[in-house]
Formats: sequence, structure tokens, C-alpha cells
Amino acid sequence: MSNLSSTGNQLLESTGIADFFSGLFARQQFASQLLERSFNNPEGWLELGVVAAIMAVTFWLSSYWIKKHPVQESNRWGFARHITQRILWPILMLISAVVALYFWNLNDNNALWLQLLAMASRWMILIRFALAVVHAALPTSKFTDWLERFLSGFLWFAFVLWVSGIDDIIINGMKSLEFPIGSVKLNLFTVVTGLLWVVVLMVFALWLARFIDNRLMSSSRLDLNLRIVLSKVVKTVMLALSVLIALPLVGIDLTVLSVFGGALGVGIGFGLQKVASNYISGFIILGDRSIRPGDRLTVNDFTGYVTKITSRFVVLSNASGSEALIPNETFVTSTVINESYTNASLRQSLNIQVAYNTDLTKALSILEEVAAEQDRVDASPPPKAVITGFGENGIDLSIGFWVKDPENGFVVLFSNIFYSVWKRFNAEGIEFPFPQREVRILNEGLAPENLGVAASVEKNPDESESTTKHQA
Repeated sequence: MSNLSSTGNQLLESTGIADFFSGLFARQQFASQLLERSFNNPEGWLELGVVAAIMAVTFWLSSYWIKKHPVQESNRWGFARHITQRILWPILMLISAVVALYFWNLNDNNALWLQLLAMASRWMILIRFALAVVHAALPTSKFTDWLERFLSGFLWFAFVLWVSGIDDIIINGMKSLEFPIGSVKLNLFTVVTGLLWVVVLMVFALWLARFIDNRLMSSSRLDLNLRIVLSKVVKTVMLALSVLIALPLVGIDLTVLSVFGGALGVGIGFGLQKVASNYISGFIILGDRSIRPGDRLTVNDFTGYVTKITSRFVVLSNASGSEALIPNETFVTSTVINESYTNASLRQSLNIQVAYNTDLTKALSILEEVAAEQDRVDASPPPKAVITGFGENGIDLSIGFWVKDPENGFVVLFSNIFYSVWKRFNAEGIEFPFPQREVRILNEGLAPENLGVAASVEKNPDESESTTKHQA
């Protein structure tokens, strides 16, 4: 086996492949003379044409493959396919550039554009992989889109500095700027690289936490509140570990965190009490299972369903689409009405009035039958109709029932029940009362018609006498 390995190494050295790859993946700096020679030489123009052809062909191949294999977010391998689609084009360019460079160097030609394409392809793979992780770690929003554009531009700017060699000047200048933090002396380059490592590891931690969160939320074996608690704990631990791992990587002692820890304690003591209280309260309400997603709550005269529980607030949504953001501390320190704490079903009642001459036994039976016919009404306990009072215009009835899925609203259900009651009552001849008034005149002598006749006689006595004489 050792002889085979030594033979392989000798073969690589004799063909120059080892030197080729070691030179390819080492840092390259291009001088202005090499650029000028490339533009003044037919071989340079030919190499530029080869690079353009490689970029065009690989772009077409990657686009064709992406069109044939679209990403499905719900797919288990959706993220892996998303990254593959993002880095497919630069990978094809890198492979093509490496192959073209090998054959180009066999003729002892100086390669410029192919080396530049190989380096740019490697950098593009890094950029697109980083953007894919950022896209997966952070929820889709305008901030995420802006961050992706900024990160892409920053990395390409860093690539230009790296290729041109200007980065050495910038790095040396940053290293010369030193300042003490406690008993530790740091320079600007160490601080910047430390922050970059913290950001990179935090984004990676958020992506990993989101991946674990998706796996937890899709598990049906665990209680929903327990899944949410585990998700929050995993995210917190991941972020803390990312900071603790990133700082030693750049040579920053962890004792520096004691300074920031003291400042954080003072900040919590003065201005961040509510934030810390809401964060801890979130774990309390999830741990004791007093509030769960889907519960119907009434908080400060606002009634809605729990749609989301975050580390700072709970989102309540009502039937009209309005949403209320209730701080977690409110659920620990205030009285909250949870209508679905022990039972997911919710009792509702409808009031109906019938005429006084109605057969009440039949009317109550019809109300119970109509309510029981609805699919959303729970059969146990069954609907119950009762008499609630005697009104001014009719007898007041009420039908009570339990709704199995109150999260779907009540307007349509109430409308269906009212419509069915109206049809059944009309078919059975049961009358719906309407406001009626009966007017009785107690003194008939003061009736308006009698008063009118008397007034006309008293007003024209002469006319009455002349009429009598004429008749005579």
C-alpha cells in the first residue's frame, strides 16, 4: 500500500498536476503588466473568449437543470436543493476553469482570465452559500432582502481588495490601532474579525436552531407547549455557544465578557426589566401550559385566539382579522379569561321570540333539532332549548349548544341556525311576533268624531235655520 502511495505521488509530480493544483488554490495577485500583455496578445483575447464561452455554457446548463428540478419548500431536502441551485453555476464554472487551465498550461501559455475565473467562482460559491444560510436562518422580510444585498456587495468588494493586494495595507493599518478593554489590550483588526466570526456563527446557529425547530414542530409525540419551550431553549443555547466559540477563535479572552456582563446587568436593572420579565414569563406560561396556541382568550376586553407565542409577546387574532400583541408578563400578573383551558369546545346560545299563542313544546323541540343538525355543534352534551322570559311582544326562548371548532368563528353557524329555524317555524305555523299596540278610548263622549260634529253645529247656527225655513 505504501509503494502504491509513493508511486501515485511520483506520477503527480512528474505530470505537474500537484504543482498545478497547489498554484491554482493559492492566493494570486495580478499586476497591471499582465493585464496589458493579455490585451495586447492574441492568446489573451482567445483566453478571454474561452472564459466567456465557459460562463455562457455553464449558465445555460445550470438554468436548464434548475428549471427541470424546482425547489419545493415543503420537501424534506428543500434546503439542500436550494443551496445546490444557488451554487450550481459557480461550481460548473470552477470545474470548467480548472480543466481549461490544465490544458492551457500544457502549452506553456500564461493564463490570466482562467485563473481569475477560477478564483471568482470559488468566491461566488462562498457568497451564495452564505446567502442561502442567511435566507434559511432569518424569516423572509425586507430586512433579510436588504441584508442579502449588503452581504453580497461587501463580499465582492472584499474579493476585489484581496485580488488587488490592497487588503494587506488595510489589515496592517487596523492592527496598528490598539486600545485597552479592562486588563486586555486589543487592536481594531481583532475586534472586527471577532465581530465577523460572532455574526457568522450566530447566523449558522440561527439556521441550525431553525432546522431543529422545524423537526420539533413536526413531531406529534411531544406536547405543543413542550415543543415551543424546547425550540426557544435550543435557540438561546445556540446563540450563547456561537459567542463563546467565536471569541477564542480570534484570540479574545472570555474574561472580556465580564465587562459586558456587568454593563448588561446594569442595563437590565434600569431599563430592561420589562424585556427580561417578558422573556422569563414566556417560559413560565409555556411550562405550566396555561396558554397554548389555539386557545380562546379575553385580555383587556379583547377576545381572540392564540396564533403565536414569542419570547416577548403573545399574538391574539379575532374573527375580523385584528391582532393584539399581549406582553407575556400580562399572563402572569393579570387575570386572563381562557375559554378553552379545560375544554376545546365553547358554549354559545341564541335568543328567539315566538308569539303568545305558540305551542311551546313544539317550538322548543324544533330549536333543539335544528341545532343538533349542524355539523359543527357537539352532540354531547346535546343542544338544550329553554324559556327565558315573557316579553312585551312575545315569549323569549333560548337555544344553547356547544361548538366543536370555535376557532372557525360563529357568524356562519348562527346564520345557518337562524335560517333553519325560520323555515321550520313557517312550515309548522309558528308565528314570529312583531311590535303591536292596542289603543282604547275610555270616554266615548270625547271621541274625535263626536267633537267634530258638535263643533260644526255650534259654528253655523244661522245656516241651519235658513235650511229649515226653505224646507218648510
